[in-house]
Formats: sequence, structure tokens, C-alpha cells
Amino acid sequence: MAEIQRPLDALNASKEKRVLLELKNGTKFGGVLKAFDIHINIVLAEAEQLVNGEVKRKLGTVFIRGDTITLITSGEK
Repeated sequence: MAEIQRPLDALNASKEKRVLLELKNGTKFGGVLKAFDIHINIVLAEAEQLVNGEVKRKLGTVFIRGDTITLITSGEK
């Protein structure tokens, strides 16, 4: 695994892997990280909205604005 020296390095290491996002309003999404930019705008494939750790609905591919994200973690649920 490459050494992580900057925040975007951590995101780069997570590309094509499952991640969990939490938004400012408390909504959680899981999915495969496909792309991101310097504003942390994120594209997830196979995205699912999660409520209490359970899948509420499947969304497919989604774009999430970086300024709405409070947490990004590897793994799912």
C-alpha cells in the first residue's frame, strides 16, 4: 500500500473499494468509490442509502457534493 501523506492520498487508496459516507444531515450512503475531485465531490457506484445500518434503498450511481460530506470511511455498513 502506498504511503499516505495528504488527505487526497487516502481517497485515492480507496478508489474502486467500498466506502461509507455520512452527510451533514445524518444521511449515510455506502458504495464503490469511482471518482472524486479536489472539492471532495464524489461519485459512488452501486450506491445504497443506509438507515440504522440497513439498506433503505438502492440508488445505482450517484454524485455527492463534497461540501455535504462530514465522514468518509472504508468498508460498508
